[in-house]
Amino acid sequence: MDRGAVRERAGELPTEPGVYQFLDGERVLYVGKAVDLRDRVRSYADPRGERIRRMVREAGRVEVAVTDTETQALLLEANLIKRHRPRYNVRLKDDKSYPLVQLTDHEFPRIEVTRDPEEGATVFGPFTDKGRLETVVKAVRETYGLRGCSDHKFAGRDRPCLDHDIGLCSAPCVPETDVDRAGYVADVEAVERFFEGETGILADPLEREMEGAAADREFERAANLRDRLASVRALHGEGSAAVAAEGRHEETDRERVVDVLGVSVEGDRATVARLHSEDGKLVDRSRHTLDAPDGERAGSVLAAFVAQYYAERELPDAVLCSDHPDDADLEAWLDREGVALRVPGAGREATLVDLALKNARQRDRAGDEGRALAEALALDARVERIEGFDVSHAQGESAVGSDVTFVDGDPEKGDYRRKKLDEANDDYANMRALVRWRADRAVAGRDERADPDLLLVDGGEGQLGAARDALAAAGWEVPVVALAKEEELVVAPAGGPANGASGTSSRAERSDGVYDWDDDATHLHLLQRVRDEAHRFAVQYHRTLRDDVSTVLDDVPGIGPETRKRLLRRFGSVENVRAASRAELESVDGVGEATARTLAERL
Repeated sequence: MDRGAVRERAGELPTEPGVYQFLDGERVLYVGKAVDLRDRVRSYADPRGERIRRMVREAGRVEVAVTDTETQALLLEANLIKRHRPRYNVRLKDDKSYPLVQLTDHEFPRIEVTRDPEEGATVFGPFTDKGRLETVVKAVRETYGLRGCSDHKFAGRDRPCLDHDIGLCSAPCVPETDVDRAGYVADVEAVERFFEGETGILADPLEREMEGAAADREFERAANLRDRLASVRALHGEGSAAVAAEGRHEETDRERVVDVLGVSVEGDRATVARLHSEDGKLVDRSRHTLDAPDGERAGSVLAAFVAQYYAERELPDAVLCSDHPDDADLEAWLDREGVALRVPGAGREATLVDLALKNARQRDRAGDEGRALAEALALDARVERIEGFDVSHAQGESAVGSDVTFVDGDPEKGDYRRKKLDEANDDYANMRALVRWRADRAVAGRDERADPDLLLVDGGEGQLGAARDALAAAGWEVPVVALAKEEELVVAPAGGPANGASGTSSRAERSDGVYDWDDDATHLHLLQRVRDEAHRFAVQYHRTLRDDVSTVLDDVPGIGPETRKRLLRRFGSVENVRAASRAELESVDGVGEATARTLAERL
């Protein structure tokens, strides 16, 4: 876009707060927020830095989304950066998204808290406090009876579920409740008005109910309603967060929970080290990597980190920083949430900030492993985030897949996923289905996790080929390798793991794309940890699933739940139990001669 195009587009925009996106076709280049969209976008007609000037030249159009408040613009900006990962924004690699509320596009709409809204749904948010939001949604459902169940649970019911029994749902799923659709839709519209800012629609009936409970001397119920009313009013900022924070500080009379942040910027990468203190004691520390376009200052990196990091984490009482975050809206948001923001100059707090800075600047073991792995595989950048895949089944039965995540060499268990697969005694087909499931979700923006730097599949050339087929079919461009157990050989596509990436081959690479690294190579150890954890997680889920399923063994006299589990663990499947000899059956604890004979007869 040239200056004239930017000014022309800016003239079409409202003077309200919101979020703007510069796009090149469907690719998002940059996401920003503004108190005044028209004024902010117009400033890009004469950008200050070369990086932003280059971004504007690449862009073909500008899209905007209007929000009710500056805080909503701040949170929506963080969500969009997480979802689209625009190249000109500072991006936290392990970020989370802020929660939304959706009312689905059904005959009887469903209400729920989500980070991945359905197509056609009416969406509100994002919001900062998931716990508070869930309290409000529960109050909405108790007042208006909206359903919160999945389509699967809603369809084909012949009696109301527990939600109806405890007063959360009017049960429009069954005829006996005689729920009028017109009345239900009217309640949905009232809920929409509440989330649009008409707080009294929900606050007034809650207040009346609270006063009635107090008058009836039901003090515990009244206190519960009081807390719920505070959350409802907090959602739209009626002194909300400030009141909640005041209460928190009244309880503690001091800053009990403090996060200390130190930032180091090196080229197009930045590292933020976080020290977490509770009651004056350091209880946790972590390091986080961000993609930071050239020229970004430490203050800009810290502002982006705070907004993106606390998307799904509880805010501390105070945040101490090595540099002042360059974002007035962020400061205002933290202030409304009752969070103190300081850049200490001396004393114990300054010492803690110095310690955080040392942590941010150090090159630790995980970083060395990631750099060594990238060098050995001829990848462009250090490998920080790896996802490992494995499948487990018993001759095709109870087939499952695991997807584990390691960040900087350590397991990130919050990002572990597992999936039931179709019953098939085909490891290649199972791996193809597992990787395709992950790839489709990533391409569609339905997976809230960041894209990995490398995929690792447990197996050899066959599993690697299946994974590559899945990636190609989905259009997900992520480097992938396999690690075979027998000889601990790393198998990559010919030319490199990035589907034919160019680069200098490792001295340990054979001509067929197989890497035979030394047993003590740190980058091999990293892949082995990921592979072994993926295997453990898959086997654990397979055993749980296998042992929980109902089988014909349940109908055999003398076979209780524990004996059934032992039989399945020993033989792997009902078919293998059927094929076992009497002696093999009797070798299982709890199976005697009579039970073995009965098993043979029944099976």
